[in-house]
Amino acid sequence: MLRVQKVRIADIYVPAARRKTLHPETVRLLAEDILENGMKTPIQVRADDKRYVLVEGLHRLEAAKWLGEDTIEAYLVQARKH
Repeated sequence: MLRVQKVRIADIYVPAARRKTLHPETVRLLAEDILENGMKTPIQVRADDKRYVLVEGLHRLEAAKWLGEDTIEAYLVQARKH
């Protein structure tokens, strides 16, 4: 069973291939929704030495950054390296 934990946004690495899929307008709209309704689904990260690697949730992560958050709720998952 997955447990939600708070992760420092500064400790999350986003692989270059994943960054290419970012849509700024989606981030803006999601940030507005988060302000009104809160974060509905935690992002997914995997542990990698002293940092975390984003597995799922790029737009939610960027929206949290846009809102000035220092931490984000995340599921720590087992995933293969990209």
